[in-house]
Amino acid sequence: MKRREVIQLFSAAAAATLAGGPAFAQSDRTSRKLRVLIFGGTGFLGPHFVQALQAGGHQVTLFNRGKSNPGLFKDLETLIGDRDGKLDALKGREWDVVIDDSGYVPRHVKLSADLLKDHVRQYIFISSISVYGAFPKPGLDEDDTVAQPPDAKVEEVTGATYGGLKAGCEQVVESTYGARGTIVRPHYVVGPGDSTDRFTYWVARVARGGQVLAPGSANDPLQYIDVRDLAAFVRRCAEERPAGRFNACTPPGAHTMGELMEAGKRVSGSNATFAWASAEFIQKNGLMEKGEIPIWLPPTGPLAGALLVSSARAVQQGLRFRDLGTTVRDTLDWNNKRPAEQRDNLSVGLKPEREAELLKQLTTTKG
Repeated sequence: MKRREVIQLFSAAAAATLAGGPAFAQSDRTSRKLRVLIFGGTGFLGPHFVQALQAGGHQVTLFNRGKSNPGLFKDLETLIGDRDGKLDALKGREWDVVIDDSGYVPRHVKLSADLLKDHVRQYIFISSISVYGAFPKPGLDEDDTVAQPPDAKVEEVTGATYGGLKAGCEQVVESTYGARGTIVRPHYVVGPGDSTDRFTYWVARVARGGQVLAPGSANDPLQYIDVRDLAAFVRRCAEERPAGRFNACTPPGAHTMGELMEAGKRVSGSNATFAWASAEFIQKNGLMEKGEIPIWLPPTGPLAGALLVSSARAVQQGLRFRDLGTTVRDTLDWNNKRPAEQRDNLSVGLKPEREAELLKQLTTTKG
């Protein structure tokens, strides 16, 4: 995101909070000001983390390369360096908490974890639901088996290596910090600022109106985490210092694809109607492989449980959720303020011509 977009994002986020979004409740265990180091801090997740921590009165320091949105937080101390061995700016410093939301390669995480282990009280690592690798059953929880990390020489982050690399990063944090380590595993992170466009595509497409090609059935599960709810939970973890792993996502079965479509229609006031395409139709046309059908997954097969992951442990620890309609509204408002070249050319989803072609094919098939 450009700096102007981020400023617009936080103006919208502040307005959403005033309008009734979940407040950042003070932790029961600590009311003292924490010194927090964030790796990154200027991408998608980081700015929301900064906002949540500042709302709690905590002191935030950023460590990054100074390339993404430089100068975004002019009131914050920013240390310049690189995860790949250029950590001199961190030496001789003390913090209460480290939030690592830019760790993708175990070797990089080990460098920072080893350097800081005697200089911080807690290391919070932002991992991913992808660490499970396969989702053969609903209700997977934090004690279920994760993917095997790839060979140490493998450091390229791809769709095939991402989960295993994140699992390897988790192992580094847990072996280095023990009970002082907290692992947060978000599901699809959505909301204002999400440039992956996976959730944004559906919000924007429904707002455009007309007949919408929708995946599967209206009852298919939807699971995600609003970035602002994730930030509030991470702040709570910083304040309460829980040990262990936490799946950060809406409860399994809480939402469906149909609810997402209807929320988009209600919020935008569009005249959208929905043509539901079966999993077989989607597979036949290769829509998943091309990224044309985002955030939805087939309700059967090896990924059957991927949208029914248990978040009970995080909920018990204090994870809370704003309603789906609020997330849809705020995402639509943010997207409408993006530059036209981004708003009109989302990185995923069906192009209008392609969708029209598929809708015609779908009608013929059902006829």
